Amino acid sequence: MDTAAGNTTRDKLIETAKELFLTKGVDRVGVREIATKAGINLSLMNYYFRSKEMLFEAIFEMLINEKAGVLKQILNSDKHLDEKIKEYVYGYIDMLVEDQLLVSFVLSVIHRNNDKIASMKSIYNLYNTDVFAAQLKSEIEHGRIKQVDPEQFYVNMISLILFPFSIKPLISDRNKLDERATKLFLIERKKIVYEMLMASLKK
Repeated sequence: MDTAAGNTTRDKLIETAKELFLTKGVDRVGVREIATKAGINLSLMNYYFRSKEMLFEAIFEMLINEKAGVLKQILNSDKHLDEKIKEYVYGYIDMLVEDQLLVSFVLSVIHRNNDKIASMKSIYNLYNTDVFAAQLKSEIEHGRIKQVDPEQFYVNMISLILFPFSIKPLISDRNKLDERATKLFLIERKKIVYEMLMASLKK
């Protein structure tokens, strides 16, 4: 099969599936619907992706890998703790504002692929705290921050970042916000989350 044509077909399937997954939810979309909307023969779709799960995982890897790598680089850098936390929070929220599909895809993958999580590089990059945890422990030992459990602190950090995006429709409805106002609301959380996290470390 011609490589250029093959890439075009594969890309079209991925873009179509991504659109359908976003608008209808992964579990409400079948392979036949994806193939039909993409204008591609079902057997050809099966040539590229033997199942909807394989297509779903391909989209996830495409969306997450590069972004997860950036976040991992921040956590693994040699920046001062306050600078690192600020850069991570601001960068993560900017990333989610730019592509809010990421939250639903991350949660879907985690809940649908429990047996595969440990081997997925993108998940490993998203949740890999060894260097960050060691830095927190060092700061505690030197008396610069109060005693905290590094893993609990990290979970608090990602929860404060991610949760508002997972309930975005509720935030918009409750506060009578249009799309632009909701986006500004979420962007404002960068400063709020950073300050909350730093306050929780202050002795």
